[in-house]
Amino acid sequence: MKTTVLFMTLLAMATYALSGCSPGSQQADSMQEEEAKADAPTNRIDIPATVRNNLGITFAPVERRRVESTIRVPGAFELRPLARHEYRLTLPGHVELEVNQYQRVETGDVLYRFRSPAWPELLHEIIVGEQAIEAAHASIEVADARITEAERRLAITRERLASLSGAEVRNAQLEAQAAEIEASLPRLRAELRQAETALANAERTREHAMHRASAASGVPESRLDAPVEHEGATVPAYRTIDWIEVRATEPGIVEALALTDGTFAEAPSLVLSTVDPSKVRFRAMALQADLARFAEAPTARIVPPTTPGVPAGEGVDASVTLGLEAHPEQRTFTLLATPDAGRPWIRPGVSAFLEVVVDSTGGPALAIPRAAIVKDGIVHVFFRRDPANPNKAIRVEADMGVDDGRWVVINSGISLQDQVVLDGAFELKLATQQSGVMQKGGHFHADGTFHAEDH
Repeated sequence: MKTTVLFMTLLAMATYALSGCSPGSQQADSMQEEEAKADAPTNRIDIPATVRNNLGITFAPVERRRVESTIRVPGAFELRPLARHEYRLTLPGHVELEVNQYQRVETGDVLYRFRSPAWPELLHEIIVGEQAIEAAHASIEVADARITEAERRLAITRERLASLSGAEVRNAQLEAQAAEIEASLPRLRAELRQAETALANAERTREHAMHRASAASGVPESRLDAPVEHEGATVPAYRTIDWIEVRATEPGIVEALALTDGTFAEAPSLVLSTVDPSKVRFRAMALQADLARFAEAPTARIVPPTTPGVPAGEGVDASVTLGLEAHPEQRTFTLLATPDAGRPWIRPGVSAFLEVVVDSTGGPALAIPRAAIVKDGIVHVFFRRDPANPNKAIRVEADMGVDDGRWVVINSGISLQDQVVLDGAFELKLATQQSGVMQKGGHFHADGTFHAEDH
């Protein structure tokens, strides 16, 4: 009996042990393991498109840069001396403006027009020259006709003398007449030369008057002298001009209007000025201690300051020259850089930086913007966009190298094809930390709030 009871007890214990290894028990153990894995910390965080838009997340590419051998100098853009163009009155007159301040104009656009009492005087000089030309032509025709007439009379007289000489008869009167006609020929030829000289002088007078009229009106001489139809007759174009139109010789923007519309001004009063905002240069002040290093700088680049809406790697190549100015008190000297291309942020008065590579022997290193790195406790972190899933960001502890304040070299953890979070890195840092300890994986909702995976 005791043996039977002991057997039954052992059988019950074995049955209970086998029930713990049933399939249901194995499934429960697997779920516990998955929950333990889910509770483990992760360095990835979801950043779908709605979250990126709401948080204003932007990305910056990893670049190869010579951070250690690059000197950054602050400065500002300014207009080049030839960027400004002034338009002044060439004659006193009544001015009517045709443009407004800050209006963009192209070459050939009418800027203003004026009516001058001195303009008819210039036209009178042209007309006087034309009249002198006509008179000189008439004098030439008369002188030429006189010479032709004298030569024919002389030929006829000589023929008669030859006929009389064949008959052995002399006529003293005909001989005297022939001699008189022959003696008058030099005087007649001199009168012809005098008329030709008068013609040349008249042409020069008209040419000079036409040149003055062209300079005063800004109209080419060929257009002033071109025939046009006016009141049923064909006349030179200058005779039809009453108001003189002044047109833009260069494209640009109207900077200032110096005269009031409708005013009467004397020459050479300034009417307006235009500027071409694309003709700019960059002026920077560098330390005199770096003068020798800048003297042989092979490359330079102008970059904007960290500004919302401007990519971190935005910049433009530039050619650099050393300026003539230096400041002994401030221990600085001037650098002038001319950008090779235009950008929307390049405008006169805008501040920027001139990056000059002063040592090209060292190779470039992988670098990211300094603004992409945030401090989390005693470590610095940045967020790399997951190459396999653009809707995720990977938290990476920054293995930083050389830092110039704008770019920092990253020794490990990135490649040239990667992108890092620029705007929004601080919010991601807050979402992945809790009391200085990194949270477990989670995701953002569309309203910008973060929730852990167990939500």
